[in-house]
Parts: sequence; C-alpha cells; structure tokens
Amino acid sequence: MIRTRILVAFTLFLAFPAFAEDVFESHWRDGKAEIDGYQLTVSRYGQERAGTAVMIFVTEPFNARKMVKEDRAPENARDTVDVLKLNLVRDFQTGVYDYNTMASVFVRASNFEPLKVSFSSAEWCGHVYAEVVFRDRQIRGMYASYFEDESGPIALPRPKGGLTEDELFIALRGLRGDFLAAGDQRKLPYLPGVFFTRLSHQPLGWTRATVERGITMDTIAVPAGRFDVISYRLRIDDGRTGEFLIEAAYPHRIVKWSLLPDVNGELTGSTRLPYWKLNQEGDESYLKEIGLGQ
Repeated sequence: MIRTRILVAFTLFLAFPAFAEDVFESHWRDGKAEIDGYQLTVSRYGQERAGTAVMIFVTEPFNARKMVKEDRAPENARDTVDVLKLNLVRDFQTGVYDYNTMASVFVRASNFEPLKVSFSSAEWCGHVYAEVVFRDRQIRGMYASYFEDESGPIALPRPKGGLTEDELFIALRGLRGDFLAAGDQRKLPYLPGVFFTRLSHQPLGWTRATVERGITMDTIAVPAGRFDVISYRLRIDDGRTGEFLIEAAYPHRIVKWSLLPDVNGELTGSTRLPYWKLNQEGDESYLKEIGLGQ
C-alpha cells in the first residue's frame, strides 16, 4: 500500500508540469479576457483616497520587433510571439480632481518573461506617459511628463533573475506552476513599478527585494466573497512592503494586494468576457459582474 501511494505521488509529481500547461492552454484560449474589479485605497497627499481598480488579463499576438499588438500575425510570423497582457487601471479622487492611470504589462505567454510595460496618468494637472522595453541585457524606454526635468530617456541594465513590480501581478499567480514552494523565499534584483515611481516622482532604478511565500493556506472574506488563499510577502530594500493574497484554486486570481505605504486593493468581482465587443449602449451592465456597476 505504501509503495503504491509513493508511486502514485511520484507519477503526479512528474505529470504536474504537463497538467499545468494543459490548464493554462484550455483556460486562456477561450477567446475571452479575465476582468477583475477591486476596491482601491491609495495614499496621496498625506491622506487615504478611495478608488477603483480593474485588472484585465488576456492572451494576444504581439510583434516583438515593433513592440506592439500584431494585427497581421500570419504575414509577420517571424516577429510574432504569444503574450499574456495585463491592463491595470487605477482611478481615484484627490479633492476636486481625479487621477486616471493605466499600466499595460506584456509578458511571453510561454514563460512570463516581460517584453514591455507602458504607463499613462491623466489628472487635471496634466499627462504623464512612460514606456519600458525589455531586451536581453538592457532596458530602454522613455518618460514624458508635464513636470519640469522629469522627461527623458530610460536606460537601465537588466540583471539576471531580476523581477519588476509590474510583473508581480502575473508572476505570483502561478499560472503555469507556483512562483515559490510553500515556505520558500527568494532575494532578487527588483525594479519598482511605474505607478509607484510616478506618484513618488522618482526615476526608475533597480533595488533588491525578498519575496516569501507563506506556509499555510488561509480563508479570507472580501467584497467578492470568501476565498481560500496563499500569501506572498515582499520586503523591498527601499523600505516598502507588500502582500499578495492569491486564490488557491485555478486561475489563482489576486484576491487582495497591498504595496505599502501607497496602495491596497480588494476583489469586488470577476468574470470572463470578450470585452472588446461589449461597446454598445446597455453593455455597461456587465460592470455589475466585477462589482463596480450600479
């Protein structure tokens, strides 16, 4: 009996990578996007601001030479790669005026290697736009801001094993296998996110961070309901901390996250939709499915 159990366990262990691949392919190739809504709290100008966030995850073809979505994949097969894209929209009010921000994160669907991050912020004071492109050994891009002396090129090294803050929202989900085993931790080069550097008026630059996965699974309640979750905690050398509570069951949605001292988010609802087709009068009713509709 013991020998049989060991054999079964070993067989499952060997099969897990293939199982994870099959789950990813069957789940993310259905012609829809995952759309997650969040209650958002942002610290700005010394006060806590209430807002909303939306995460949109979808696979699509991407031109790795032009670094844009590929609309003619058969004609440009040599340059086309399959990506998982995250559009992370964060909106919040500060007194009389509001902030409307969005980060787009493009990673290879095969191994979640980052290819590009773009960011925009629109508020009553002006516009900010950033674009960061990841090459084999370097990071290049540009930053355009209405603030004096903030605009200019971005040129950074790309250390081996480095992790970007914008990647966290994909990497920690473990869509093709766990980022870390339970109880494990890893210290690595860490690039703060474009949202954080915008609010803090800091240039992009590498630091280091420790990522640690919790040992146990917990159950938490958020506006979207109760979820069994696993936890990842961050200790960043710049003094910030973070925590991501990830749904234990596939597709391992982000149930709650914080990147302190700036941001907290709690899941309000989740759905899968071909949202790009839902642009007619009345389609706003779908917002109820992510807990943000009236």
